[in-house]
Amino acid sequence: MKKILNRKRILITAGPVWVPIDKVRIITSIFGGVLGAVMAEEAQKLGANVLLMMGPGRVNIQSGERLKIVRFKYFKELFDLMKKEVSSEKYDVVIHSAAVPDYIPEKIYNGKIKSGKNNLIIKLKPTVKIIDHVKKWDPSVCLVKFKLQVGKQEKELIKIAKKSMVHSKADVIVANDLLKMKDKTHKAFIISENGSKKVNTKDNLAKELLKIIGSEISV
Repeated sequence: MKKILNRKRILITAGPVWVPIDKVRIITSIFGGVLGAVMAEEAQKLGANVLLMMGPGRVNIQSGERLKIVRFKYFKELFDLMKKEVSSEKYDVVIHSAAVPDYIPEKIYNGKIKSGKNNLIIKLKPTVKIIDHVKKWDPSVCLVKFKLQVGKQEKELIKIAKKSMVHSKADVIVANDLLKMKDKTHKAFIISENGSKKVNTKDNLAKELLKIIGSEISV
């Protein structure tokens, strides 16, 4: 196997991210971090030194000679970890695939919200977009973004992803549709300035994405 990422430093975020409602309840997502783990293992096979920031998913992945794993649970933990690493360490690539919630409660209750209420209203506000800070922390890093939609036609899916790619100054973006993701199946488009590549499985996505990244950072 050709080591197309030999000695490259790659930071990958993966898995769900929690935001608290109170001391016992959270807002999170349905994702478990499987794709992030697949990408991390494939990247180290290609010679990269990988730091995997893994959320509280159910993925069983072990550290290796070129794979370091840092665990986190909450949004603030991930934000602080990424800011510290990207600002102070020199990474060639950041692959931000963690499922970060778009909203956080305006007020986080101290203790536990009492049960027995007929109605409970929790006001939410937008979370800070971590992905939009990455290029501010390190303008030279190759940034890979993931954009998820639900029930979109391919043309619209790609259009939305391209707009999102420009907004975050990403170098590569993966456009996914939740309805086309199941177990090992993961139909998606990998989009860069050089065009787009359609993939059908998590393994295929990881291999093709890392191949594209290899060509991007070798220029």
